[in-house]
Amino acid sequence: MKNMPLQMNLLFFSWRMCLLKVVCLIYEIGEISLTVKLFFQIFLLKVDKMATLIHTLADHSNDVNYCAFSSSCLATCSLDKTIRVYSLNNFTELPYSPLKGHTYAVHCCCFSPSGHVLASCSTDGTTVVWDTRDGRMLAVLEQPSGSPVRVCRFSPESTYLVSGAADGSVVLWNMQSLKLYRSGNVKDGSLVACAFSPNGNFFVTGSSCGDLTIWDDKMRCLYNEKAHDLGVTCCDISSQLISDGEHGFRYFQMASCGQDNQIKLWLILFADFLGVELKYKCTLTGHSAPVLACAFSYDGQMLVSGSVDKCVIIYETSTGNTLHTLSQHTRYVTTCAFAPCSPLLATGSMDKTVNIWQFDLKQPRAGNTVENESKVAVEDWSEDDVSAWLCAQDLADFVGLFKMNNIDGKELLNLTKESLTNELKIDGYSYEKEAMENWIRNKRQSSPMTNLPLHSLMLTPNRTLKMAISRWLEIQQKYS
Repeated sequence: MKNMPLQMNLLFFSWRMCLLKVVCLIYEIGEISLTVKLFFQIFLLKVDKMATLIHTLADHSNDVNYCAFSSSCLATCSLDKTIRVYSLNNFTELPYSPLKGHTYAVHCCCFSPSGHVLASCSTDGTTVVWDTRDGRMLAVLEQPSGSPVRVCRFSPESTYLVSGAADGSVVLWNMQSLKLYRSGNVKDGSLVACAFSPNGNFFVTGSSCGDLTIWDDKMRCLYNEKAHDLGVTCCDISSQLISDGEHGFRYFQMASCGQDNQIKLWLILFADFLGVELKYKCTLTGHSAPVLACAFSYDGQMLVSGSVDKCVIIYETSTGNTLHTLSQHTRYVTTCAFAPCSPLLATGSMDKTVNIWQFDLKQPRAGNTVENESKVAVEDWSEDDVSAWLCAQDLADFVGLFKMNNIDGKELLNLTKESLTNELKIDGYSYEKEAMENWIRNKRQSSPMTNLPLHSLMLTPNRTLKMAISRWLEIQQKYS
């Protein structure tokens, strides 16, 4: 390894794999560049959003098909024909649970925005509306064709309820009258996915033939796109809009997944003067089998997916980086959902269980002392907070550079090796200590890899990384 540069982009490894990769390096290199230390500290900020399994629900007697959160409850539905409703306080079932009324498998369930109403749909060709306060059945909405209903969704204002069926029929129900308002059909295939825009102006459906279709609130088909060759399985629209810096447009961000093992991110522009535009953004990889479910977190910063490969993957939406891979389910993962008002994630599977995960989404403000332990999310850090954090990590050499580039908390979390190298002109490589000292001793002040000027010639031991590795080794030896 003498004189050989070692590229280390720590942000792309799970934290355990990261430590395994670096263990051998740290003892051979002995000392490590400030840049690599910066990579590692930013990486630690990201992985501190740690997912912890806090509860497993195992009340269904058959495959779990779907799960959905309200602000206070979790609903799950199953091939066993029931819907179960749990309190988020202690994950106990509510007195009226399970809800029984369907005569065949229940495919989907969803809460109204207020949480007072729950809808469920089934192979029996009906969508049932329930009162979540006492479990009363409020209405049975029969699909006009009688076809099995695969998906149901409330509009953001609870004005409408969409139900989509195996024959491709789409029905828009008026929730005040509980009567059919509009109906239509997708071009081909079964309707298996649906998502409303946050403002309720349009909704998107996905079909088993692979199409994504955009409809307005009058059930007029506005746009159709072939998205997944082998069929769409799920789609979701983030509640947070994103800006197009070039034109100043505000886009809705959508995710879709399919039988092709892929998750695709899209941008939807919906404007009266421009009509509807659907732009492909990127493809997220990681699953080795069909992806059956995807969902955005409430703040839009994370996307979760579940697959036939039995894994749940959590991505950072802005970069596409994998934050977590959860492998606790023993059969296909069929559903996943983030809670709207708490750092909770639910994942359901054909193993008949629903796992509840909790995230630690808060980070201590960089300048906090023991006397002041208030916490704030990293993405809300100011530029001064970032500077204080750099100083606390013995990375004060970067303070001027970060201030010059207006790096706040959100920008900090979005930094990658490419942006550090290309935009901030940070080297981004680590080197064997003796070789790098010889390089500098020969009055070379540019990067051996990029030829860019080196803003700092100081090498420093990364004690934080050494300590983390030491702790990890101790744990491994303890349990070996």
